[in-house]
Amino acid sequence: MTTSKQNSFILFLTLTIFAIICNNPAMAAEPEEDFDSLVKRLQSEKPKFAKRQQELLKERYDLANRPINGAVMSRGKPVQDGVRVKLPARVTWEDLAAMSPEDIKNKNLWPAGFLPLPHPHHEAGGMIFPRFLIDETKKQTDRDLTRFDLDFDLPDHFLPEFPAPIYLTTRPDLGDVSQGKLVTLTNFHELFKDILNPKQLEGLRLLVTPFPQQQFNATDDRRSLKAHQGVACLDCHANGHTNASTHTVGDIRPNEHRHRIDTPTLRGLFIQRLFGSQRALKTVEDFTEFEQRAAYFDGVPADATRKGTNILERGSQVHFMAEFQSILDFPPAPKLNVYGKLNPAKASENELRGQDIFFGKGQCAGCHTPPYYTDNLMHNLKVERFFKEVTINGRKASADGPIKTFPLRGIKDSPPYLHDDRLLTLGDTVEFFNLVLELKLEKQEKSDLVAFLLTL
Repeated sequence: MTTSKQNSFILFLTLTIFAIICNNPAMAAEPEEDFDSLVKRLQSEKPKFAKRQQELLKERYDLANRPINGAVMSRGKPVQDGVRVKLPARVTWEDLAAMSPEDIKNKNLWPAGFLPLPHPHHEAGGMIFPRFLIDETKKQTDRDLTRFDLDFDLPDHFLPEFPAPIYLTTRPDLGDVSQGKLVTLTNFHELFKDILNPKQLEGLRLLVTPFPQQQFNATDDRRSLKAHQGVACLDCHANGHTNASTHTVGDIRPNEHRHRIDTPTLRGLFIQRLFGSQRALKTVEDFTEFEQRAAYFDGVPADATRKGTNILERGSQVHFMAEFQSILDFPPAPKLNVYGKLNPAKASENELRGQDIFFGKGQCAGCHTPPYYTDNLMHNLKVERFFKEVTINGRKASADGPIKTFPLRGIKDSPPYLHDDRLLTLGDTVEFFNLVLELKLEKQEKSDLVAFLLTL
């Protein structure tokens, strides 16, 4: 190519790129926003998005504090009663159960509360914590997990009890070893030095040590007012359980398809063979390392490098963390025998009827097999059969894909339910699966099934 032709080609290429940028403003370089301007802008937008989310929740759910009489979590917090998802106008649950998925979809009758639940600000995403966790963490460690741009969205009475009890497979004789305290870097040694071996104790130390995370770090695009140490594993998995902290998954793009993700309990990891709601990681070591390297930074390696990723040493640190996680036990279930089924001498009639539904007409045991009520597999419910694709508050409701079968042992301690918190109560969960699996359960059968789940 001659020099003149080369120059002409370069000019043509330059003009072409310029034209593309002009027609696609997102591709043009913009001046970097300084931190003070970022805070001011996001705080000014915060009320708008909070209002949007609260209006959605009130439209979808009955949010009243209405506990089940006599049903409590392991440390006594009341379990919420009833079906809280609101029905479309002039339709009953019985009407929906009699319809085919195609009819429900074509008539737009799928209850809005059964659609995927968006993150409190789905376009922004990131980790967000309930206020009770923020307050106690700040009290103990002087580390503030408040985000200046958004707050947690669900009412406290729909969340797990806090702080949750801790049961260990290695010392079942001790019962709750947390002594009613939130375990943090300030007290873990005092609480556990006499009941853990040195490897387990070091694993616990790492689990309560904060490390940089996408929204909580020292860079000037963080979402904390002060430069931040970061987030600890047990900030979300408080006391090895869950406090319903949420964020958006890092392994799905584009952003509108990313799922709000509920923090699952770490109880019972010793019997699980898959880790992560959809990632199907094969060991708890894989999951522990993945969370620190990728999930903490929304799956963006460049951000991890810039913000301060925590590179864990596989043979010691990851192993020690996993060893502690693997001795977290389920809460006691005094009505169950060694096979994980009800002892007839201890169970009520409706609990026993509910067990029969669980193993029979309800088809629950097809995935949730005793004694721990999981088959350690992934299943695709294909809920998209029931609704037309729609974008709500930045979240596109579409196919979810395969989801891990979580254990049901201790399920009353772990609201809200499903992988994205869309089901606030066990009553909601039973109605959801009654429709999705086309079971056609009667009203009493659904009530009995909830009664059985409460015994697990």
